[in-house]
Amino acid sequence: MIDKKQRMLLVHAHPDDETINNGVTMAYYAAKGVHVTLVTCTRGEEGEILVPELVHLASDKEDKLGEHRIGELAAAMRELGITDHRFLGDEKSKWRDSGMMGTPQNSRPDVFWNADLDLVAGHLLKVILEIKPHVLITYDENGGYGHPDHIKAHQTAMRAAEMARDSGWVIPKIYWNTIPISVIEEGIEALAGTGSDFFGVEKAEDFPFAAQDELVTTVITAEDYVPMKMAAMKAHPTQISVSGPFFALSDNLGFKVWGREFYRLVHGTATAPFDENGREIDLFAGITSDAS
Repeated sequence: MIDKKQRMLLVHAHPDDETINNGVTMAYYAAKGVHVTLVTCTRGEEGEILVPELVHLASDKEDKLGEHRIGELAAAMRELGITDHRFLGDEKSKWRDSGMMGTPQNSRPDVFWNADLDLVAGHLLKVILEIKPHVLITYDENGGYGHPDHIKAHQTAMRAAEMARDSGWVIPKIYWNTIPISVIEEGIEALAGTGSDFFGVEKAEDFPFAAQDELVTTVITAEDYVPMKMAAMKAHPTQISVSGPFFALSDNLGFKVWGREFYRLVHGTATAPFDENGREIDLFAGITSDAS
């Protein structure tokens, strides 16, 4: 039974997406006593494997990466203090990582991208009606960078929120993950000349998650929780390299680079307190006690 304290639901495509996008936010609010629920739509079976001794788990070999990433996700959630994390669906209905558009994997009938939208949204609806979240976080309509599973996760979350309204629960505030272009520019400048690039881009406008600064409505700043986020990223070793740009950015910009996570409010009203840029600093601001 979920009680009536503040409740947050995050909908992500694969294990590790939650930590990269929202690790600080999740740890910060969990520490404040918010009930944080993570729903992951696939097990990430088609992910690239960065650990040489685990390449045998790849989908074109033993095809056991998804099973392995279940353990990585559980370890990451322990680092963030999250106890309610679930995969979408049930034993009879669950979906596989879709791979990228145009690949053979993407045409399989059992992948998330090819699942009926109302079917997958119906499974998420069950979670929504169980926990009755006050805040929903997911991707934008492009899934951030165009991955089919990210797009489908966005579609699933938004459709399930619509279905929940029809069933009597209106989620007060819905947010999409984003990053201001100005922050991307900071990262590119910080890595210039270090031998590391900023996720393969030279211009902020080319970074797929980037948004014009004026579209960013909300920022969560919680540098004290960055060590938890970094530990959670290390818990996903098949997907996140400690020698990659995530950790290079920390070395060059300090913890502040990961101590801020940005959002675009797409349903609900931005509410004070605001920072010096006019952005919300609390995802639950303005949610009244009668939204229980």
